[in-house]
Amino acid sequence: QVQLVETGGRLVQAGGSLRLSCAASGRIFSSYVMGWFRQAPGKERESVAAADWGFKSTYVTDSVKGRFTISRGNTENTVYLQMNSLKPEDTAVYYCALKLGSGIYYHEEEYDFWGQGTQVTVSS
Repeated sequence: QVQLVETGGRLVQAGGSLRLSCAASGRIFSSYVMGWFRQAPGKERESVAAADWGFKSTYVTDSVKGRFTISRGNTENTVYLQMNSLKPEDTAVYYCALKLGSGIYYHEEEYDFWGQGTQVTVSS
């Protein structure tokens, strides 16, 4: 079993920055994929970013490209989502997800484990 804990969400003004962290613990093997998803009120959950365990492959969705970056955390099995130039439409609950294996995955049904989510609210 794998546990994921997201932190860093809060209220921020438009144009501001936030860094979300996701810490994974438990039975994590050498190959895994970390993904960030978000779900805004009344909308479906969407993929935001993903990276394989070695960060040889990364993905950022077009709507946040140039503003959001997925990166390796300072401690083992930790991933960051750096969010700059935030917009009100970035307001959502942000989820961290993990898939055991390799590659890059975009669909939530492909992921094996999920965190509880962290709320990001961007005020205009």
